[in-house]
Amino acid sequence: MASLDLKNPDVVLSQFSDSSIYVKVITKLQILAPLEILMPNTACENGKTTELFRLISENFKDVSFTTVQRRYFNETKGLEYIEQLCAPEFSTVLMEIKSKYYCLAAVAALLKYVEFIQNSVYAPKSMKIRFHGSEQTAMIDSASAQNLELLVNNRDSRNNHTLFGVLNNTKTPGGSRRLRSNILEPLIDLETINTRLDCVQEFLEDEELFFSLQSVLSRFLDTEQLLSNLIQIPKQETEKAADTKITYLISLKHTLELVDPLKAVLQKCKTPLLQAYYSSIDDPRFNIILEKIKTVINDDTRYTRGCLNMRTQKCYAVKPNINEFLDIARRTYAEIVDDISGMISKVSEKYSLPLRTSFSNSRGFFIQMNMEGNVQQTLPTDFIKVTRVKNTYSFTSVDLIKMNERCQESLKEIYHMSYVIVCKLLSEIYEHIHCLYKLSDTVSMLDMLLSFANICTFSEYVRPEFTDTTAIKQGWHPILEKIARGKPVSNDTFISEGNNFIILTGPNMSGKSTYLKQIALCQIMAQIGSFVPAEYSSFRIAEQIFTRIGMDDDIETNASTFMKEMKEITYIIQNANEKSLIIIDELGRGTSAEEGIGICYAVCEHLIRSKAFTLFATHFLELCHLGTLYPNVQNFHFEVKHVGDKTGNEDSISYTYLLLRGHTQEKNYGMCQMREVPLILVEPLP
Repeated sequence: MASLDLKNPDVVLSQFSDSSIYVKVITKLQILAPLEILMPNTACENGKTTELFRLISENFKDVSFTTVQRRYFNETKGLEYIEQLCAPEFSTVLMEIKSKYYCLAAVAALLKYVEFIQNSVYAPKSMKIRFHGSEQTAMIDSASAQNLELLVNNRDSRNNHTLFGVLNNTKTPGGSRRLRSNILEPLIDLETINTRLDCVQEFLEDEELFFSLQSVLSRFLDTEQLLSNLIQIPKQETEKAADTKITYLISLKHTLELVDPLKAVLQKCKTPLLQAYYSSIDDPRFNIILEKIKTVINDDTRYTRGCLNMRTQKCYAVKPNINEFLDIARRTYAEIVDDISGMISKVSEKYSLPLRTSFSNSRGFFIQMNMEGNVQQTLPTDFIKVTRVKNTYSFTSVDLIKMNERCQESLKEIYHMSYVIVCKLLSEIYEHIHCLYKLSDTVSMLDMLLSFANICTFSEYVRPEFTDTTAIKQGWHPILEKIARGKPVSNDTFISEGNNFIILTGPNMSGKSTYLKQIALCQIMAQIGSFVPAEYSSFRIAEQIFTRIGMDDDIETNASTFMKEMKEITYIIQNANEKSLIIIDELGRGTSAEEGIGICYAVCEHLIRSKAFTLFATHFLELCHLGTLYPNVQNFHFEVKHVGDKTGNEDSISYTYLLLRGHTQEKNYGMCQMREVPLILVEPLP
């Protein structure tokens, strides 16, 4: 597999063995969230579709598929691409992938396709190319990510009641992307996790550092997208290409001017990781690039919001006296803009109307006026293309359209001449530009860690420890806290090798599913370097997190509820190991009670013999007897209280959401008791 984000010049190569159901491939694609997937035409044409193509098609229905001729999957060409495009700082990747035939073939087809479709090539020795294995991250399959609502809320995909929504207080697009990928692939390297936790702790202990860093990071643009656009060389010099290059050069100047403030904040940090980030951006190349830019670009040129403001910045970005024709074109442009402003003022005086000059990218300069009531019929006939939004009227005139055309022609000349100067400047700074990879990595990581610290200011989270047990004192569900806007009922958890299997019982609505998801979410939060919602927490590193939740059938794959249950539990049994965390919420409900209990017994006995940490919620109270047969099985239940009515009869139940030892005493897991309602006869009216 080879992947490339067109907004980020980072090519990621992967090569791994997988099972016949391609679980790792589907999971990796889920993490990458692609817009387009390329496959060889031999895999999905002429009526011969491979199992891999079928599975990817089923799991990624909204992604477009493109077939590429098999001859473009050429490992020799792939190696040539990497040698030609890889930046010197990342050239060690050649040692890793020289013998990896499949990923070299994939990258050859990928880069050829990008060149053909995007109609642009990348500058030599400019890209970050890396080989990425899955050895240092925990695996969460796509079904588990969906069940736990890591990125998307299952009830309403538009709201942010997800783990990502809870943790995402990032200020930059790069920080948000890094957080997303970390949630889907938590770390399993203890040293790296603790290093991140040290950073979060320092941010929380030093308030000045926290706010200073937040202030600097909030001014950064999307550094990765900026870098990607700077190193792409268009095959044709169009007006759009010129406009884009000038914009990104101004953005580059803006970004480089933030390096010194960022260094000043990091210089006082004590944590090794923050010191390492300070060292990585303490690079003379940032100043070299900035000095070269300042020889060509005006010092007061800034990245600004607003289309007219940015257009003005681009027009006057290049210093005067570099190109005489450019200076003449700019004077002409300024005169036309002044003429437009003067013309609108005269029209305003002529008709005694409160007219003002406005601008948009699509219309250019046009006239606006605020006036109550419907005055469209009484406007002078000179005004054309009249539109109204509430009390604001927008329109233009024939003379103004002609002046906009002159303005646009003048702008084309300015952009073209500026583009030539900018391209020459870029060719001089390409050799130094690789330091921006360090900067984007630093900014995105700091942004994510600062986001972790930020969430601790809203709620009482605690730093997790890592041992051989999972012990949580008074932990609560982080997403539920966001929804309820208050602290939910908290509970204790203890799982160890000697007590690694927990059977959870209780009536419907008592809190079983919420509790199970809470444990998995806290595990993920701890392994990405975040504090967790609890008074104390200790975790065993989980290399895999499996969930079996839900009772729905699947019409699209022709799978009944029972078939889905069996597929999911088979996948867990085949892939789980002693370092897994397994969450099972109901099993065997898609068939008869007798068969369901038998299946649950068999599955439980298999998982009990493994060392995986397992939490099993069920309504089959027969499973609670496993605790008498196996010493590593614990029974827990959620307590409910019966509330009587005024006559003393038990009328309803009250949920406490408190976890207690032992199994539930409730025999009716649904409605505990129906209230007797008297029958009332009403005689119908004639």
